[in-house]
Amino acid sequence: MSGLLEEWLEEMIVCSCNVLSDRTVRACLNPGPDCPRTPAQVYKCLGCGPKCGRCATTIRAIMDQALAVSHACSTACATACPLSRTAQDQEQEAV
Repeated sequence: MSGLLEEWLEEMIVCSCNVLSDRTVRACLNPGPDCPRTPAQVYKCLGCGPKCGRCATTIRAIMDQALAVSHACSTACATACPLSRTAQDQEQEAV
């Protein structure tokens, strides 16, 4: 198989309306203050918007997976960053 075909087979379209692949979504998830934290922010980062919305849960799952692997809070962002909060902190906020 050619390299291009192998790359294409490894990509998965997660948004048919905007033709977004999982690779495209991951590419906009660079750690830092400008990193998208919601599917809506991912759409904005990629220059589009949600249409039918069926892909939002898949985009959220990709975000959770990618950011859990690559995210490391600095001291400056640790208190405000939703990725650094513990489950107990999140439960207290829900109450």
